[in-house]
Amino acid sequence: DIYRIRAAVSQWIAAADCDVVITTGGTGLTGRDGTPEAVSVLFDKTIDGFGEMFRAISFQNIGSSTLQSRATAGVANRTYLFVLPGSTGACTDAWDNLIESQLDYRKRPCNLVELMPRLNER
Repeated sequence: DIYRIRAAVSQWIAAADCDVVITTGGTGLTGRDGTPEAVSVLFDKTIDGFGEMFRAISFQNIGSSTLQSRATAGVANRTYLFVLPGSTGACTDAWDNLIESQLDYRKRPCNLVELMPRLNER
């Protein structure tokens, strides 16, 4: 239910102590896959490179089946949102190869953490 997903994510991004939301599942092509539609309307900015890089990494493991993934990411109300497929392998690929290092302030030359104070700049 995209409206229930959207409502839950909206509550999380409204919380002052929430910096990151990671969802899993609902990124495929079937009728019940609607997480990207539920969440992407909340984005202030889309992190296009996340979906592109995720599919490139995923291709190494599942080949052309990765074209079915609509994994995406963005920023909403100073909160990073990552929308991942539901499979354990996909979640592991995303965490191990993309998200974990970007949420580590020690990652150089840059990382998402060091951008956090500047996300609300106008």
